Amino acid sequence: MTDVTEPAYALDALATPYRTDTCGGLRGSDAGRDARLAGWVHRRRDHGHLIFLDLRDRHGITQVVVDAQESPDAHAAAARVRAEFVVSVAGTVAHRLAGTENARLATGEVELRARDLEVLSEAKTPPFYINEPDAPVEESVRLRYRYLDIRREPMRDRLLLRSSLVRAIRDAHHRAGFVEVETPILIKSTPEGARDFIVPSRLQPGTVYALPQSPQQLKQLLMVAGMDRYFQIARCFRDEDLRGDRQPEFTQLDLEMSFVREQTVMDFVEAMAIEVSRAVAPGRPLQDVPFPRFTYEEALERFGSDKPDLRFGMELVDLAPALRADAEGTGFRVFDEAIAGGGRVKGIVAPGMAAASRRDVDELTAFARRYGAHGLVHVSVDGDGAVHSPVGKYLGEDRLRAMVEAAAAAPGDLLLVVADQPAVTADVLGRLRRELGERLGLADPNVLAYCWVYRFPMYQWDADNGRWDATHNPFSGVVPEDEPLLVTATGDPYRPSPQDPAGRARAMQYDIALNGWELGGGSVRIHRRELLERSFALQGYSQERMHGLFGGILEAFEYGAPPHGGIALGIDRWAALLADQTNIREVMAFPKTSSGTDLMLEAPSAPDPAQYAELGLRYVGTPSAGDPAGRPPGA
Repeated sequence: MTDVTEPAYALDALATPYRTDTCGGLRGSDAGRDARLAGWVHRRRDHGHLIFLDLRDRHGITQVVVDAQESPDAHAAAARVRAEFVVSVAGTVAHRLAGTENARLATGEVELRARDLEVLSEAKTPPFYINEPDAPVEESVRLRYRYLDIRREPMRDRLLLRSSLVRAIRDAHHRAGFVEVETPILIKSTPEGARDFIVPSRLQPGTVYALPQSPQQLKQLLMVAGMDRYFQIARCFRDEDLRGDRQPEFTQLDLEMSFVREQTVMDFVEAMAIEVSRAVAPGRPLQDVPFPRFTYEEALERFGSDKPDLRFGMELVDLAPALRADAEGTGFRVFDEAIAGGGRVKGIVAPGMAAASRRDVDELTAFARRYGAHGLVHVSVDGDGAVHSPVGKYLGEDRLRAMVEAAAAAPGDLLLVVADQPAVTADVLGRLRRELGERLGLADPNVLAYCWVYRFPMYQWDADNGRWDATHNPFSGVVPEDEPLLVTATGDPYRPSPQDPAGRARAMQYDIALNGWELGGGSVRIHRRELLERSFALQGYSQERMHGLFGGILEAFEYGAPPHGGIALGIDRWAALLADQTNIREVMAFPKTSSGTDLMLEAPSAPDPAQYAELGLRYVGTPSAGDPAGRPPGA
């Protein structure tokens, strides 16, 4: 490198010995001054005595012109560079010739007239075009060469958005008096709803650590410690089957507050979410401010989901009153049996689908059956208002028309009806609602529709294990007026049954949803030892087991625990939604495949036998491993 004065450094400066400016920083006002740029060759165009290089870094692209007459040495160096070579170029900033400006680039008014060009690193031909961001690339190839994928504009921009999201979250919490505290990664295994990843201890052979599924107990202990308001951008780990919104390792915003009620936590989180959304995605409008709030029962009744997408209507409608069943019933056995058995007859209106083909209806029926429905009834409303249905011969036109009117179906619409037990009816129609919302393009992809769902059931009965399971986590508090319900029918808390009053208790739990995804969930916690032990007993924990798993927090509650509550929001999900992605892998730098594999680093891999020996372990295999010798895979 030659003849460019090395810049003085400042904490906020991006200048280095290899560059005075970034490839996205030069403007027309810089014309006439010297500059040095460093980056990757995005494109190269050779016109003989003139070579044009588009030089790229994460900040942008600047055109570099290398003239053989002005700088023969630089031209000779530029003649051998290819795409993705790393170079440093010094020269003079100049206005582009009139008519050659590039309005698509922030630097499009100017170019760098090269005086000196140094090749810092050569590059092989990449396995895909980095300078064509819209070119389709097989995902396995993108993951195998993730460091190249991140150079591409779409992936780069999503990671920058994620960085802005985390920064905005931190800023909002610091302004609100929160303290950022890092909690341990090696902890004790406790039940959190999924399998733990475990880490053997070399110093204490025969024992293991667990990687945290969440910092749940630790953040509550920080409240006992008097930290008052805690938050953390926490790394968490769950050994579970993967899908679009799930990875084995993920990041969450974890926060806890002392001396709060549900409203306190929800109000803060809502204000923070509004602030963060407007800062990170200013071009995406918020559908409703303040956020709509639904009880759990109301959400299921209206949307069939506890994470409803509010960007479109298509609410569930109770059709039983419109059927006006007499002593002999409606005439349609499926409806009559559902109503007689305590079930529901509900429907949704698919706008403009009255002309759906038989194949389309069969697909929707198969979809409904896949999720537990016995079938799917449809009623079409013609353009002239006439109603038609395969079950019309049983119900008669009057009842069909009454159902259509109750559902407010308009000419051209299709009414879809499920009759089953309440949980099945809600779940199937909720899934159908979301499926049709996507198929019909009813949801504005630019809108951010947040909402709250709260007052979940405290427990759900686990028939296989004969116990009550917490619907969220085992520390959730009970609605104060429902505390007397946390008892068993027998009076013995260690003998729960489906008839227990506890099954009617509501929890001080709340979820925040965004565009049909659960963004986060939390609760006001139980902060009294006696009540927490009673809740653990209902969940099937013996005294010995609860003290083995939760002894630390139970003991801490004897030293003065304040009322406290908090929430955890998925950073990966939030970033994906703000970036308009349907898979969180698209906002993670180095994610795993759906089978939990890192294609780039080839992990997981077989441990070295010496690692087993040092830890006092021996691999005995699994039923699928098929290795009776007990050798590690690949050994």
